[in-house]
Amino acid sequence: MNRRASAWVAIGLSLLVGQAHASADIETLARDLEHPWAMAFVTDSEVLVTERPGRLLYLDLASGTRTPVTGVPTVDARGQGGLLDIELHPDFADNRLVYLTWAGQCEGGNATHLGRGRLTNDQQLADFETLFIATPCVRSTKHFGSRIQFDDGGHVLFTTGDRGERDRAQDLSDHNGSVIRLNDDGSIPEDNPFVGQDEAEPAIFSYGHRNPQGAAQHPETGAVWIHEHGPQGGDEINIPQPGENFGWPETTYGREYWGPEIAPDNKPGTIQPLHHWTPSIAPSGMAFHNGDLYVGALAKVHLARLTLDGHQVVNEERLLQDRGWRIRAVERSPDDRLFVLTDQPNGRLVRVIPQAR
Repeated sequence: MNRRASAWVAIGLSLLVGQAHASADIETLARDLEHPWAMAFVTDSEVLVTERPGRLLYLDLASGTRTPVTGVPTVDARGQGGLLDIELHPDFADNRLVYLTWAGQCEGGNATHLGRGRLTNDQQLADFETLFIATPCVRSTKHFGSRIQFDDGGHVLFTTGDRGERDRAQDLSDHNGSVIRLNDDGSIPEDNPFVGQDEAEPAIFSYGHRNPQGAAQHPETGAVWIHEHGPQGGDEINIPQPGENFGWPETTYGREYWGPEIAPDNKPGTIQPLHHWTPSIAPSGMAFHNGDLYVGALAKVHLARLTLDGHQVVNEERLLQDRGWRIRAVERSPDDRLFVLTDQPNGRLVRVIPQAR
């Protein structure tokens, strides 16, 4: 089946999925968060939450207290920019290292930055250092990407968007529109696919991505999965592979916002998505939980529960659609509970308890 035929099948399935609503109980654990973007659990009941204007909060869910964390970098909080993702080092219990991504100013505009600091007992990010800047810097306030995920080898992967200038995603001399893979200290792994190649940035792991705002590690295979925003249609789930081209903007299920087709639905040498949404749901945040994949939706204001058979999505349900929440982040706690953040001026941290099928 070619990409266009697949798109029509997917549209038909999406119409069916739109009728597949599921129930879930909720527990609101924190309110009045200003455009929260990401969370990372320190313990079962203590969580770090980023707010896009540039604050990092330490929330104690048992007592309800919140403490601002100091030592956070200065951010460029315009448009879609600001303080973005957060991830703990796999050896956090021993080294206390916290990784952040943010939109920061740099010569020529702004860029997605990655940095880390050591969380102290008095809630400070000590010795904070910038590890990587996705260059070139661009005069834009959108498409920063910015999800972080460690792989089984201890490498840190993080996503960058095309910054609203789509051809950057096909330019291997440009970090934008890529998945970046680094050692945990920010250095370049020797086995990255473009190391030693002229006119290619060695930090790039995969490319041809539009604006990936979800990343999660599969609990059984260890593979890192991502999802990314399409234009009008064509939101995608992908598994980044070394050196592979995921097509944007040379191939996409989406269309221009004013209607015309952008590119063919398929092109030799590019990787097809595992799953896509047409029309778009505007996905943000993702987590595996109890064998399912959960994806937040900003535009369609719901939490998608995807049933998987290997890499194939065999069923999709929509949870929380009656709440009207833009769901920005989805996370599983160490004790295997499911949480979401809502993207609002008075956003919430909510525990979600999906009802069994």
